Parts: sequence; structure tokens; C-alpha cells
Amino acid sequence: MHRENGNIEIHSENIFPIIKKWLYSDKDIFVRELISNGCDAISKLKRLSSIGEANISEDEHFSVKVSINKDNNTIKFIDNGIGMTAEEVKKYINQVAFSGAEDFISLYKDKMDEQNQIIGHFGLGFYSSFMVSEKVQIDTLSYQEGAEAVKWTCLGGTEFELEASDLSQRGTTVTLYIDKDNTEFLDEYKLREIIKKHCAFLPTEIYLEDESKVEEAKDDENKKDPTPLNNPNPLWNKNPKDCTDEEYKSFYREVFHDYNEPLFWIHLFVDYPFNLKGILYFPRFKHEFDASEGQIKLFNNQVFVADNIKEVIPEFLILLKGVIDCADLPLNVSRSFLQKDKDIAKISKHISKKVADKLTELFTNERERYNNLWSDINTFIKYGCLRDEKFYEKVKDILIYKNLNDEFVTLPQYLEKYQENEEKKVFYITDEKQQSQYIRLFKENNLDAIMLSSTIDSHFINYLEMHEKGVKFLRIDSDLSESLKDTNIENSIVNDENKDYFEKLFRSALENEKLNIKLENLKSSDLPAMVLLSEHTRRMQEYSASFGGAGFMWGSPDDQSLVLNASNSLVKNLLELKDNNDKVEDIKLICQHIYDLAMLGHKQLDVDSMSKFIQRNYSILMKLV
Repeated sequence: MHRENGNIEIHSENIFPIIKKWLYSDKDIFVRELISNGCDAISKLKRLSSIGEANISEDEHFSVKVSINKDNNTIKFIDNGIGMTAEEVKKYINQVAFSGAEDFISLYKDKMDEQNQIIGHFGLGFYSSFMVSEKVQIDTLSYQEGAEAVKWTCLGGTEFELEASDLSQRGTTVTLYIDKDNTEFLDEYKLREIIKKHCAFLPTEIYLEDESKVEEAKDDENKKDPTPLNNPNPLWNKNPKDCTDEEYKSFYREVFHDYNEPLFWIHLFVDYPFNLKGILYFPRFKHEFDASEGQIKLFNNQVFVADNIKEVIPEFLILLKGVIDCADLPLNVSRSFLQKDKDIAKISKHISKKVADKLTELFTNERERYNNLWSDINTFIKYGCLRDEKFYEKVKDILIYKNLNDEFVTLPQYLEKYQENEEKKVFYITDEKQQSQYIRLFKENNLDAIMLSSTIDSHFINYLEMHEKGVKFLRIDSDLSESLKDTNIENSIVNDENKDYFEKLFRSALENEKLNIKLENLKSSDLPAMVLLSEHTRRMQEYSASFGGAGFMWGSPDDQSLVLNASNSLVKNLLELKDNNDKVEDIKLICQHIYDLAMLGHKQLDVDSMSKFIQRNYSILMKLV
């Protein structure tokens, strides 16, 4: 067989229904597409006027009007933009996927600037109108001098009719004759919500009217001028140095309907290496679980694309609220999703960097404010570190922790003040009430610990230990600091013989042969004993509990220790009663009570232990009577 060359054939009668039915994921997109086309028509006319190629009045009011008529089952999209000639209708409407926007940009690319962005690119948006219509009509009059108005009509197939129109004013009116399956779009409230969702910040004022109500209002002398449904000049387009705090707060209320003031915000205003603008707000959370309620709206040339698109928005930033407008987004033809593109990752990284820069700026220049904000933003920052190692590298020096003196310190500051035997031990507390006896002991001995009480902290300290060489986090009740031991006591009772005695005594009294007993001289004579549970065991138990405790319970009873204070008079008295057989029951009662008191300072007693503890208290009181 001989070699043959040729062209692939595309049958318009087959591809047209596909475009109408499958191009867009949601039917309501037709509203966005037709309004966007109207905005583009106005932007083109303004651009031609600015370069002297079109004459328009300085006081002319430009707008896109959406008009519904339930009696006629029609929705009209009316603009007073550039309009089209008959030849342009044939070129832009009859040729599927021939973009009038791209054609315009190519013609005037040397005279375009950032302030004259054209929305359309693919030349397919107009055809979304057929998803809800049995007939579509275009009436249009070009801005060109001497142009004649034309009417284009199509019933949804590949045939059209082109004739003269009676339109007398420059611009375009697209009339959709809604089919019986889509009359829901004739509802004024529904249409209003669609416009607010997709077109809230399009660059031209948008109005919605019900033709029947317009007729009724003609004779009303007190009628008010209509209010546009959109904000054509969103705050993100304004230079940050020209924005006031009240403008930022007002915009936040407008977009998110949240009347709790945000903590602070970051205004993104980038024109290189890509065009990116936006505002990210740090909301005030009622509690840390509110962090899941963030919302970042993504726009492309002021056209809404979607919420929380993970390819552009770094995952941890979805905790925030904000708007991002990027004209360089590689959208698919429906402008509802992104195409895969290597530049998306660059955009995401740049946003993350800007957030880190803002936090660093606050830490450096407004430290007191930063400290005050920490309780609200620390969950966000820690989550960001866990999800993005590069973000952690940028913010690790501004991570702060509240210490026992209610001061905020960084990790290096804590370690510089408190570091024993060159070991980088960081003591922390999770519950000030439950761990109060340990906190008191630390304060009495001029030791320090930091507060880590958020749910995320158990994961965060594991992360820090992996990234900060040699650092080891220890809960305040998990290890006995060397600084708490008193090594200069004369006639100390701490020796091997007494250690052995107390071990046997308490194991017998508590009926627990596996309990670790330690005898130490503590720098606090009024504390008889304390319970310690190794950090490793406690973390493994918490890890197991987070998975329902199924399977294997990590840790061993051997990791729990009862530390007896050899400096305490009650412990010394127990030693003096060593050979007193008449006091056996009393000694047992004292041992049990010392243990339970120590456990109460460590954690809550279980029901059975608490019941025995209460009963024992009654027994002790009876001995005093």
C-alpha cells in the first residue's frame, strides 16, 4: 500500500452536541460565560478608545445587564461594549473555538497592559448558552462608524440565520429562550446567587432586572437607582500602601460574611515572575478545631474559579480565609479546573513564602503584637511546619513558647537558659492544673518549662525532635531533672540499704511487684513523693489511644516510677518505723496514701482507686479522733 497524507475530519454536527453537553461541569456556568463576554466587549472598547481608535463619551456608564422575562421564558445579557459587524459574527460565532479575545489581543498586543486584561481565551464560552436554551439570538451593533446592526439566530443545531436587526444602540444583546427543563434559571433569586458566586468581582458593573417589575416601576417617582451585584474594583487590585485597615476589614466582611474581625492579613501584590494578587486573612478562631473552616477563593482575571484549589493554595493555608487572583493560571477550557503545569508549583511556593515573610516581619518589628497573636495563630503555623518542610525552615526561628513566667521564648532562648550536662532537654507542660505540683517544684528551683497544650503539639514535638539535632522534649512529669536533686545534704538517708527497704515496703503495701521505687533528695522538703512516667511510654500510649487502643498497648508498667523524697519528714518517719511491728497497718496506710497523693498530682485516679482513696481518708480521720 502506498503512503498517504491527509487531514483528520471533524464533523460539526457531532462535535457541537458534545460541546453543549459535556464542556462544562455545571449548567449555571452559562451565566458566568455570557457576562464575561459582555465585560470583554466593554474592555475592548475602552482599550480602543484609550489608543484613539474609538470615540466614546467620557461620562458614559458601562454595564452588563441581565434581564429575565418569565412570560417569554427568556434571559437577556445586554452590554454596551464594542459590538460586532456581520463579518465578525461569522468569524467569532460561526467558527467554533475561534476566540475573539485572542484575536483582539494578537492585534493589539503591543498596546495592551496589565490593566486591560481580557477574560476570554478559548472561544467556547458562548456555546454554554445552548445547555439551557432551545434557541439563542444575538442582536449586535458595532462601534465602527456606518456599521449596521445584525441578528444571529440558532436553534441549537449547526444551522443559523443572519439578518438585519432593529438594535439601535452600540453593543450586544444575547437572548436565551430557556427550554422547559431549565426554567429554574428564570427565578430571580437563583440567578442573583449565581451572579454573586461567579461574577462578584468582574471589572464591569452587573445589574439584574425582572422585566415585569421594570414595567411596574416606570410610574414610580420615588424609585431608586439599581445597585450593581458586583464590586468591579476589588481591594486586591489596589496597591497595599494605599489600603486602610478599615478597607481590609470591610472587604473581609463583604466576601466572607464574617463579622468577627480578622487577626491580621497579608496583601499579595506580585507582577514578576507571574501576575498574582490577593489578600489572605488570619481569622480569629473560637477554638483550635475552627481551623478546618477556612476558605480561599481563587480567581482568574477577577472571574471566580473555585474554592480551595490544592494545586495553587498550599494545603496548610486552607486554614485561612482569602482571595487570590492569578491571571497566569493554566485553566482548562471550562475555566473551572486547572491544567497540569509546572508553574503552578511555583505559584504555590511563592504564596507560602509570602506568608512566612509576613510572620517574620511581625516577629521582628511588632514582637509584642506577635506574642499576643500567638495563641490564635500557633496551630496554623505548627500545622504549616508539619505539612511543608520549606515553610518550617523559613519560620523555625520565630516559633515561640510561653514559659512558666508567662514570657514568650524561642527554643534557642530556652536552651541557652536551661541545659543540663550538654543535653538539650526541653521540659513542657500540657495541663497547668493537673501538673501544678511539678510546676511549683520547678519554680521553687528556678527551673523553666514551656506550655504545649494544643492537640497538634504531640505531633509537633516529634517533628521538632527529628529536625533539631539533639533536642529532646520531656513532659514535666516524665523525668527528674538533675537540678531538682540535692546532693549536699548531710546525714542523707539515701543509700543502697534504705533504697532496698523502701522498694520492698511500697511494693508490698501497694501489692505491685513491678513498681519502680526511687529514693532521692529533692530540693523541696514538703513534697513526700512524685510519680514519673517515661516520655517514650506516655507517647506510645497516646499514639495507641488515638487509634482506639486496638491491638497492642505500647509501654510497660516498669516505665512508671514512684520517686520518694528522702528530704521529707514523713518519708524519714517511715524509715524510723522500720522495725515497729505494732505499726504495720499504719505504715501500709501511709504508703498507700503517699502513692495516691503522688498519683493525683500526675493524673486523675480511676474510679476504684478514688473510692479507696476516699475511704482511706476517713480511716485517717478516725485515728485523729
